[in-house]
Amino acid sequence: MYKLISAITVPKNFDYEAIKLRVGLEIHQQLDTSSKLFCNCTPSIVDDAILNKSIHIKRFLRATRSELGEIDTAAAFETQRQRIFDYIAPSTASCLVELDEEPPHPLNREALAIAIAVAMALNSMIVNEVHVMRKIVVDGSNTTGFQRTAIIALGGRISDEEGDVGIQTIALEEDAARKISEDSMSVTYSLDRLGIPLIEISTAPDIRSPYHAKRIAEKIGLMLRFTGKAKRGIGTIRQDLNISIAGAPKIEVKGVQKLELIPKVIEEEVRRLVGLLMIRDELVRRGASREEVLNQKYVDVTDILKDSNSKFIRDAINRGGKAYAVKLPKFSGILGVELQTNRRFGTELADYARQWANVKGLIHSDELPGYGIDESIVMELKKYLEIGPLDAFVIIVDEPKKVFRALEVVKQRAAEAIIGIPKETRGANDDGSTRYLRPQPGAARMYPETDVPPIRIDEEILMEAKKYIPPTVEEKLEQLTKVYGLSQELARQLIHSEYLTLFENVVKIYRIEPKTIATVLTVIMGELRGEGINVDMISDEKLYILFKLIEDYQLGKDSIKNAIVVLVQNPMITYEDLVNIILSRRISIDEVRQIVRNIVVNNIDEVRKRGSKAFQYIMGKVMSELRGKVDGRQVASIVKEELDRVLSS
Repeated sequence: MYKLISAITVPKNFDYEAIKLRVGLEIHQQLDTSSKLFCNCTPSIVDDAILNKSIHIKRFLRATRSELGEIDTAAAFETQRQRIFDYIAPSTASCLVELDEEPPHPLNREALAIAIAVAMALNSMIVNEVHVMRKIVVDGSNTTGFQRTAIIALGGRISDEEGDVGIQTIALEEDAARKISEDSMSVTYSLDRLGIPLIEISTAPDIRSPYHAKRIAEKIGLMLRFTGKAKRGIGTIRQDLNISIAGAPKIEVKGVQKLELIPKVIEEEVRRLVGLLMIRDELVRRGASREEVLNQKYVDVTDILKDSNSKFIRDAINRGGKAYAVKLPKFSGILGVELQTNRRFGTELADYARQWANVKGLIHSDELPGYGIDESIVMELKKYLEIGPLDAFVIIVDEPKKVFRALEVVKQRAAEAIIGIPKETRGANDDGSTRYLRPQPGAARMYPETDVPPIRIDEEILMEAKKYIPPTVEEKLEQLTKVYGLSQELARQLIHSEYLTLFENVVKIYRIEPKTIATVLTVIMGELRGEGINVDMISDEKLYILFKLIEDYQLGKDSIKNAIVVLVQNPMITYEDLVNIILSRRISIDEVRQIVRNIVVNNIDEVRKRGSKAFQYIMGKVMSELRGKVDGRQVASIVKEELDRVLSS
């Protein structure tokens, strides 16, 4: 295994006040309205069975000049990738509006009222007239090549013990299409998600620490859920972060799906920014020159590498690829600097090469020997490339046209490292690290939407909005404890879960104790998550089936857990099939009693030895056989009766 060479060690812990950390949040929440934002389609995600039967339409998008006569940087980046977009259009959740074959309908009034209600709760200044704008997006996520968005309110504040955070804007916009798959040449999207109403809340850069950011995001998320009109489930809420420190530009980090990941993403990105500043200073100290880096020529090293033990290199060459290398003067040890967990400056270069040229990656000198390239080949490469003690080099193997494009991008990114940090839009990874996505968009991406007329905010819409104004946390707690009889602890768990609105709806529909409903949605769901069961994939529709089953058959805890597992394993199951499965696994009280008696008899010596303390011992053996087939409370009662009978005789 190769040993990475690193010229710098980047610290992992920081004084955030000293480095002047500033974070702004953009919270995007899908709204649970009766229709999409600009048409009458149902705002729901279809299942695979419907998706597989839906029509496909292929499109190609390109950037155009804005009213300012400019082409947006991010849009130009997407255009040069020349990807084909394959759109799946399910008839149950999309129409000609999503296909950009029909003008948009008037803006959804229900969604507008909800957004106004949130603005009222945040003490924001609601605009007098709503104007829909077009925001250029040519990554294929919108068939039109732009996203429709409208400012609803400005200003407002969120209180926090670490410092209040200002609200900059509250906007209403259409969600993007749902990505199904992608490769270097094409992307497949489903149009079911396109057009679902999104409320976007953007804060000022007033956040000063990773956990300050998490608390503010949680408070905004709670407020949105308390309207009763926030959708639930994976992908229905997304957090974007704008992060900066002293000496670095603002970096956009997109797509933080989980609230608990926010502090980690900020910590990792701060470390990357500090590391890049350290790299800049080291390169300046070494006398590195941008011009020298940019003037380096690509060198064909195919003949040197074709006999290496690297399967990746041999396979690429056998497919007609070529291996080219470029020298990076004064960069020895820089490419191996760890900037984030398992990500180095070399990884940054590889991200750029992948995004701009569609190559699979690169190999750099700080990780050699390795990857089947032994010391003798490394020495030959250094001699051929005229590598000095402070120099590094990068190798890319692919089609020559792609390699040249990739190496040009690598040179440009390396040259930028000598002067500072480029403004980027990055994506959040599951481990909290971030990756390069594209350049940051500029002011040239916005222009008016001419197909949707302005909407005057009058007293009528303001009155409609008032029914959605969310209560405070304290008011919600009081309601849950006094109206539904929940304990303070259970009420708090419910508030901080994603099931609050579902709980309130289920209470109205089914004759089940509110405490039981809340316990299922918090305690039982939590236990199953801990056991590795992906309960988050269960739709609200299937959870209503679960509660109907509980109402009809008075299921105990173990049977409820069993039913939830069945729902996870069979997402398309009907109520009747679920009933049959659960009932087939239940056994009668007489059968339970016989099983308990057999276990007591088979362990009679242990029962006599333990006496009244034998209950837990016998209960454990019984439940290992009956778990999921009968309510544990019934089993406990029978075990106690049988032990009392045996011990008394």
